[in-house]
Amino acid sequence: MNQHMQLKEIIQSIETMAPLPLQEDYDNSGLLTGHPDDMITGALITLDITEPVIVEAIRLGYNLIIAHHPLIFKPLKKINGHNEVERCVIKAIQNKIALYAAHTNLDNSKEGVNAMLCSKLGLTRTTILSPVAGNLRKLVIFVPESHAGNVRQALFAAGAGHIGLYDSCSFNTAGSGTFRALEGASPFVGKPGEIHSEPEIRIETIIPAWIESKVLSAVRKVHPYEEIAWDSYALTNKALNTGAGMYGEFENPMQEEELITRIKEVLNVPFIKCSPFTGKKISRVAVCGGSGNFLIQDAIRSGAQAFVTGELKYHDYFLAEGRILLVEAGHYETEQFTKELLYQVVKEKFPTFALQISTIRTNPVNYL
Repeated sequence: MNQHMQLKEIIQSIETMAPLPLQEDYDNSGLLTGHPDDMITGALITLDITEPVIVEAIRLGYNLIIAHHPLIFKPLKKINGHNEVERCVIKAIQNKIALYAAHTNLDNSKEGVNAMLCSKLGLTRTTILSPVAGNLRKLVIFVPESHAGNVRQALFAAGAGHIGLYDSCSFNTAGSGTFRALEGASPFVGKPGEIHSEPEIRIETIIPAWIESKVLSAVRKVHPYEEIAWDSYALTNKALNTGAGMYGEFENPMQEEELITRIKEVLNVPFIKCSPFTGKKISRVAVCGGSGNFLIQDAIRSGAQAFVTGELKYHDYFLAEGRILLVEAGHYETEQFTKELLYQVVKEKFPTFALQISTIRTNPVNYL
């Protein structure tokens, strides 16, 4: 029997891997139609939401479509059915179909679009190509010495303390905290009305900004104080495990011709556009699913001999200058495995939930 789920549970499974705060400012990821409390009978996964995809969902009896590209990207001033976007919105609402998109938040996830592309191409030891700044915070918790271990454990279990390939990271300083419990308080130590001094530990750790409330909630469950003293600071450090693009290594370096052949086979694309061959052997490759021209210089700085992306402009090719092989392999083609990724994420969490990858090929580009 198929499991019915609340929409918010499905969303949470996706956003645990690809939190919405990771999306770019111009993007419109998230729930586009529907309500988080809706009960979902089944979900269809697609790269793009088109009219045939919505018809397919109706035929299957599914009331959720999970897409990579947001159907509503630019503001809609009218919804009269004069174009496909408007018609899809109307048809989805009329048939009570929720629409959800995981776009640039999935692009910027370390387990997202580019990780999938690297895996399919056979790249290992992958690293974010352009880490993002502004998403990290320093969290400071003051706790009596007797409970410092419990608080640290709660912090780390909630996701705090990750720096690159290390976890459970913190800095601890011993000191003395003072306070006076006022009328009505129930202090863990000290007496109401008297100033008390308590040996305490200042625990400093690092967190992604979007999990701050979750981490503080975990701390409150184990912290003995009635009122917890804590500080939170924005950091300019780059989050090394989130950002645009990715690069990785081949176990066995290959010739440029071999790389082109592999890309065509893996992506199932008949034609490849690329810059002039450099004559270098390919051991490190940078990738960016979709439009990645903004990462060309990052790819060169990474030491990659090739950069594979979905779309490049004519003048982008001049930037190669013999330093790197630029490969344009198609927007749809470099993002096609996103459907498989979203399927795996939801299915692993809810194995009996009705879930299917759309059979509709939504690529608007034809090769003749």
